[in-house]
Amino acid sequence: MQRTLRLLAIVAGLCVTTQALAQKYPVRPAKIMAGFSAGGPVDVVARIIGDRLGSKLGQPFVVENRAGANGMIAAEGVAHAEGDGYTILACNSSTITLNKTLFKDIRYDPERDFAPLTTVVSAPLVLVVNPENPKTANIKSVADLVAAAKAAPGALAYGSGGNGNLAHLAMELLSQKAGIKLIHVPYRGGAAAEVGILAQEVLAVFDPLSAVPLVKAGKLRALAVSSAERLPALPDVPTVAEAGYPGFDISFWVGFFMPKATPAPILETLHREIVAAAKDPALQQRLETQGVVSVLSPADYTAKIAKETKELAEVVAAANIKAE
Repeated sequence: MQRTLRLLAIVAGLCVTTQALAQKYPVRPAKIMAGFSAGGPVDVVARIIGDRLGSKLGQPFVVENRAGANGMIAAEGVAHAEGDGYTILACNSSTITLNKTLFKDIRYDPERDFAPLTTVVSAPLVLVVNPENPKTANIKSVADLVAAAKAAPGALAYGSGGNGNLAHLAMELLSQKAGIKLIHVPYRGGAAAEVGILAQEVLAVFDPLSAVPLVKAGKLRALAVSSAERLPALPDVPTVAEAGYPGFDISFWVGFFMPKATPAPILETLHREIVAAAKDPALQQRLETQGVVSVLSPADYTAKIAKETKELAEVVAAANIKAE
């Protein structure tokens, strides 16, 4: 009986300590580890949110760029950090949903090691062709592209930012759903793939949002967007699902995570403040340069990650995709 009472007292003491820690949080600067280089979407979002957290919580939230290995360096650092609320991961979807499938030497487990906070922006890909290319001049819809591919099996080439890149997987998923076979031409990054389609080296690309100005200028023709909902910047362009492939939903998102052991009150504080920042009209315009503002509850975020991880692993297996 006395032993039980002592155990209960210890547990109660730990609960009081955790609550006290959360009530005082933060008492010193916190670090946001961004898995990609300065100037990219992850870095931009991390700095916007970090500045807001600092102003609201009274301590600096300093962004530290640890670029490399598709975000794995930063993710590993956060996964093995102390769960005290002072180390946060800012990363893109691939770091969480793809790396575990593509890389054998990954040294973190997204489900086991991280507590998801929320996404902040979600950026669909835009399926484009070059209207000035004689081979795609008459391709004005996803159905047209599929018909052209079926008429010439294995002869039409598409570009992406590299093997295992999200744009690569999006086209492979479309190919699998449509029952077509295309040739993959991997470039060194999305910008190079965009140059490739403009130079008529490839016939189609799932392009990031940088394609929107080119679409509006008539340099590229948008056939569809990869997300479940239409893109506000291109309201007349259907989704791939609307074009005949229900359930197609692939987007590049940027979100935040904490080490799994972080106390729940701290997680709740950070989730609340990040969501408030994303919904602040003063910040939304800046965030929308990187995608559509999109926030989720931790439970919904967890479910989204599980769904995307499973779906993308199936695409990788079916297409026998190997990391570069």
